[in-house]
Amino acid sequence: MLALLRLLGIGFVVLTVIYAALSLWSRRVRRRKLEAEWDEAQGPGGRAAFVEAGLAEYDQSLRRKLILGVYVVPLCLIGLIVYLTNFH
Repeated sequence: MLALLRLLGIGFVVLTVIYAALSLWSRRVRRRKLEAEWDEAQGPGGRAAFVEAGLAEYDQSLRRKLILGVYVVPLCLIGLIVYLTNFH
């Protein structure tokens, strides 16, 4: 049992690093797309306001929530493997 807790603890730390990197990367890609979109269309208002509004919309998007799958999928797989190994 202690080995499982250690595995989950280390796994949680590793997944947190992966989540942070993936989240920052995805936000940076979205920012670049918004900046390119504004540069192409010269939209209304200032560039910074346009980009901030787009990022606020991105923060509520499904894509941002799907990145949480970094935690869910591996932990579910570990749980399934432990269950099948020990109780099946």
